[in-house]
Amino acid sequence: MRAKRYGLVLAALVMACAGVAVAAPAVTAAPTVAAAPAPACPTGWGSLPKSGTDADLGALTGVRTGRHDCYDRVVFDVPTAGTDAIGYTVQYVDAVRQDGSGRVIPVSGGAIIELRVAAPSYDPETGATTYPGRAGRTLPGVDLTGYRTFRDAKFASSFEGDTQVGLGVRARLPFRVFQLPDRVVVDVAHTW
Repeated sequence: MRAKRYGLVLAALVMACAGVAVAAPAVTAAPTVAAAPAPACPTGWGSLPKSGTDADLGALTGVRTGRHDCYDRVVFDVPTAGTDAIGYTVQYVDAVRQDGSGRVIPVSGGAIIELRVAAPSYDPETGATTYPGRAGRTLPGVDLTGYRTFRDAKFASSFEGDTQVGLGVRARLPFRVFQLPDRVVVDVAHTW
C-alpha cells in the first residue's frame, strides 16, 4: 500500500518538475442577479377634482379594486354603458356626506376621496338592486389588506341616479380617472 502511495507522490513531483500543471477544479462565483429596475411611475396626475360627462346609461353592477406597482385601483362596473361616456366626479373631501340626508359616513385614512358615478346601484326601470352596497358599510367583496395606498372603502348612497363611495387613502396623493367601455377607473398613486 505504501509503495502505491509513494508512486503517486513521485508521479506528481515528476509532473511538477517537468512543468506540467495539475489543474485544480475551477471555482466560479455565483452569478450576480441584478435587481429589477424600479418601475417608471406616471407623474403629473395631480390631486384636484376630476369629472366627466353624464350620460344616464344604466346601473352599477360591481365595484372592485386592484394593486399595481405604482398605484392602487378602484373600478366601477356599469355594463349597460357600452362604449358611451359614464358621468363621474372624484375629489378629496374633509368628510363624506351622504346624498339626501347629509349624514357623515365615517371613512378611515389620512385623506378621503369621494367618488360619484352616474349609475345607481339599482335598475332604474324596476328598482331591483344591481349592487348590494349598504350605507356606511364596507364595499361588498372588497378587501384592502396589503394595499399601499387604500385604507378604507365605504358605500355612502345611491341617490337620484348617482352612486357615492368614500375611499380612505394613506395621504393626499395624486390620482387619475379614466373610462373604458362599461367602467370608470380611478387610480391613486403610491407617491407624489
